[in-house]
Amino acid sequence: MCLLCSDEKVYAAYMQYLDAMERQGQDVDPDKAIDTVIDMLEAEAAQAQKNKSPFICDPIEE
Repeated sequence: MCLLCSDEKVYAAYMQYLDAMERQGQDVDPDKAIDTVIDMLEAEAAQAQKNKSPFICDPIEE
């Protein structure tokens, strides 16, 4: 199963990207478009993880 079929978020981002490029009058190569969308989603995920600490600070019960 391809990434577009298995993940609704990726599919929606891909379709929005294609629509935006078509509105600008650009011809879009589908392979390059999916690469661009995946890069954008990975950057977004990395930014979300950037501000989170890997340590869990639970209160200590005494």
